[in-house]
Amino acid sequence: MESTSVYWIPIFELLDARGFAVFLVNARDAKHVPGRKTDVSDAQWLQRLHTHGLLRASFRPKGQIAELRSYLRQRERLLEYGASHIQHMQKALTEMNVQLHHVVADITGATGLRIIRAILSGERDPAVLALLRDSRCHATVDTIEKALAGNYRAEHLFALEQALALYDTYQLKASACDIRIEAVLKELSIHRGREPGPLPASRRHRSRQPNALVFDVRAALFALLGKDLTQINGLGPYVALKLVAECGDDLSAWPSAKHFTSWLSLAPSNKISGGKVLSSRTRRSGSRAAALLRLAAVTVGRTDTALGAFYRRLSARIGKAKAVTATARKIAVLFYNAVRHGMDYVDPGASFYETRYRARVIDNLHRRARSFGFALQPIEPAPSVAVS
Repeated sequence: MESTSVYWIPIFELLDARGFAVFLVNARDAKHVPGRKTDVSDAQWLQRLHTHGLLRASFRPKGQIAELRSYLRQRERLLEYGASHIQHMQKALTEMNVQLHHVVADITGATGLRIIRAILSGERDPAVLALLRDSRCHATVDTIEKALAGNYRAEHLFALEQALALYDTYQLKASACDIRIEAVLKELSIHRGREPGPLPASRRHRSRQPNALVFDVRAALFALLGKDLTQINGLGPYVALKLVAECGDDLSAWPSAKHFTSWLSLAPSNKISGGKVLSSRTRRSGSRAAALLRLAAVTVGRTDTALGAFYRRLSARIGKAKAVTATARKIAVLFYNAVRHGMDYVDPGASFYETRYRARVIDNLHRRARSFGFALQPIEPAPSVAVS
């Protein structure tokens, strides 16, 4: 079956539920049809290729993992819709000359929503509104008060009220998705029958992130997998959950980590003809899992970890784009080994990585010097001269 938009989903699910082994084929692998181009000829060409075993089935999670993926994608979609109404609130506030977004980091945070709801309730005094500041807000009460001297016209207040109502609606719908996601994770944990030990202490202190799920994602994943994926640098609880939803909780569909990274289009795609490498660039891909791993690579590049040191060294040598891909591949291998083989990841630290890299470079220099008949000697430190 050729994967065309979403039209294949109903028939695929019906056939799969009745025990058929359905091959979902990427159109890129079967688009070169010789001669005519019709729906009938496409079907005949697919049947002929499949008869000779020339088609590969695309990966699609089964059972409750597919259900979990659908809930998470729906939640992401709702958050995207809600984000557009945050912009509408900012526009209405700017039209009223209320510069709230300049004094608070997020107008949908504790301070921002308190002030917006108070404005819509009829409060106009900047001094009173500024006292609604949350204790964690960096801006002072005086700074916030100066930003709230606005022109509260009726039409702008109406636009602000509607934008806030729509934002609240999408947040409410996203919370309904959280309930479904938590229920599916519990059912999967019971079905897998794993008995994990006590949840290890988190190595990173994290405050509650914006748009976080309403339950403890880290504990739920640990109960499902028996491993704490957040020990891998760059993988927070939410990113780890989305990776599990996109790739599954056993990764048995890929025989090795190399197969897994190739599927993610994070490994070189060698094109060789006549013994000559024509290209080794990674393939373009719309994989959500690959996008998540690239985002994790960018995040880990700012940390004082072994992966962070690896990213910074490659970034200086071959550029940030290739460094992101290489670091994302490393994180993908760690994720695969943790989920498939139960590996426990312990970060050796940036200093360990730099020391090992320095030793490797020195060994290479010694080997090259010996090949030319020379020997390297370390430079003795110059004796310090006392100055009278």
